[in-house]
Amino acid sequence: MRVGGRVVAMLAVGLGVLTGCSTATGQETLPVPTFTESAEAASGSEPTKLALPEDCSAFLAPDDLGALFARPLGSTALRTIRGIPEPSVNRTERIGCRYTESGAGGGNTLLDINVGRYTDADAARRQWQLNTNAERSDGRSRDLSIGAAPAVAVERPTETVLAVVYGVDTLTFVLPVSARAPGAPVDRLVDLALRVLPKDGATQPAPPETSAPPAPASATPSAAAPTSVPAVAAAR
Repeated sequence: MRVGGRVVAMLAVGLGVLTGCSTATGQETLPVPTFTESAEAASGSEPTKLALPEDCSAFLAPDDLGALFARPLGSTALRTIRGIPEPSVNRTERIGCRYTESGAGGGNTLLDINVGRYTDADAARRQWQLNTNAERSDGRSRDLSIGAAPAVAVERPTETVLAVVYGVDTLTFVLPVSARAPGAPVDRLVDLALRVLPKDGATQPAPPETSAPPAPASATPSAAAPTSVPAVAAAR
């Protein structure tokens, strides 16, 4: 019995010594944090999805367009419309972007951007050629070159259209006269294309080729012959 009592007493003394050391130093043992594989994966940046975006703000945010058009912050809205594939022309995806006025008296269209993706660059160029031939029939047109991307601008009394073929994509920018965008309509659309094309190129399977290095975006295309405007550096 005395042996058992001595063991109990020694344990009590030992616990008292440990407690005293912890209190005296003010240090406690803290658990080491652990991370699951999913948490570690979430902390890294995801690669750009090689497909047209689900939301057109990935190309051009509403407030960015509003700033370019000298509109108040928050006065521009965006609607994204997903299209369907069209196997007959080798189109795999389509997305429509409509920017409108918002707020009191809003609703008027400021800009339309339509993007079609095709199985290859040849299919995209064939469809672009077909579309631009149709666009030329009822307006004043001129050929442009945005870097290595061929383009056609068509001016009508009610709107100006810029049709571009870039890699495996066709892009059409439509600027209504009612949008009252500052500057010459074709120059404004070229400036918008220079902002959108690099972001579009980053979603393509292979970045489209570009030609000359960037130059000021204020160059005015000549109506007499195709004119080279600033090159687009495709994001990688």
